Amino acid sequence: MHTSSRGGLASLSLSMLLASLGTSIANVGLPRLAQTFDASFHAVQWVVLAYLMAITAVIVSAGRLGDRLGRKRLLLAGLLLFALACGLCGVAPGLHGLIAARVAQGLGAAIMMAMTLGLVGDTVPAERTGRAMGLLGTMSAVGTAMGPSVGGMLLSVWGWQALFLVGAPLGLLAAALAWRYLPADQQRARPAASAGSSLKAGALCAGLAMSALVAAVIMATFVVGPFYLSLGLGLPPEWMGLAMAVGPCVAALTGVPAGQLTDRLGSQRMTLAGLGTLLGGALLLSLASGLVAYLGSLVILTAGYSLFQAANNTAVMSGVESARRGTVSGLLNLSRNLGLIFGASALGAVFAWATPDVLHATAQSVTEGLHATFFVAAGLMLLACAIARWRGVDRTHLLTR
Repeated sequence: MHTSSRGGLASLSLSMLLASLGTSIANVGLPRLAQTFDASFHAVQWVVLAYLMAITAVIVSAGRLGDRLGRKRLLLAGLLLFALACGLCGVAPGLHGLIAARVAQGLGAAIMMAMTLGLVGDTVPAERTGRAMGLLGTMSAVGTAMGPSVGGMLLSVWGWQALFLVGAPLGLLAAALAWRYLPADQQRARPAASAGSSLKAGALCAGLAMSALVAAVIMATFVVGPFYLSLGLGLPPEWMGLAMAVGPCVAALTGVPAGQLTDRLGSQRMTLAGLGTLLGGALLLSLASGLVAYLGSLVILTAGYSLFQAANNTAVMSGVESARRGTVSGLLNLSRNLGLIFGASALGAVFAWATPDVLHATAQSVTEGLHATFFVAAGLMLLACAIARWRGVDRTHLLTR
């Protein structure tokens, strides 16, 4: 790979890492923030919610704006906004000022997330797209996994301000790499409508729907997992934290190999392989009993997630005209966020229905709730498999026209 491609991919990877880290690193500081500002849990929770809501609200618009103004130009603006907002968070005099700065940080993160996927096609050769998508997936997983541990260390040594200030120099570094190595924006003519436009739109919708379904299932592991590990298995908090880190660690280790397999075997085949592995992991979780069975099932589920993410992101972004990559990247990120929300609410409701009064429930009742949740999750993966199969047939028809 050419030096400029490596440098450009490094800037995209760091951008994705920072956007993911911005969510996970703040969670560990919520108790300290509640003490510092003499605020309730519900009040300090907005430090996290403001960031997530800002991303969800503007990510599609950010992608569309990048297509119009230039994706490199907008990524640089997003990185500078993110770095500035990190500094404002660190010097915020009160909770309301901190929340306002987190909104600005979320706006910068939305631009970063939308532009990273959109710029892959401009940065690396087409035959290495899967590897690049796998690397970005790895960076997202690493950001999620390292947030609590890095945040805890920063909190204990330098205080809550360090949780946010650490993002400022890293954001400036990513901006410098992007300015130096990413290719210059080019004026792109808007593509004319073609006979296959409706079929391409159908394939895009299929990719977005599958992304949302898979994100919902993965979110269930973060919502239901802590209850099963602590109340169902009786693990102390430190061991529960280690068990919860297994999923992100597996995602970090399997992201790049999943991208290499996608480049070698094709995105459609690997999408089906990933969904099949996810289905197997969900079924195993619906039968799991004990820590070893739970962790083994979680490893399978997460490996399937890495395969699916690299393959589906490659399929979606490769089938889009260059002038629309930013918009579609924003839609892809939005579908994932909506899936996370759906997983937390809908699959969380399944667990609550199967395990009433969870705080006083028996270990057997909590286990039954886990089984019910992932039995429904397996049904969602069957639906995703059907959609993937339809997309493959749809693309075959498109190619033979």
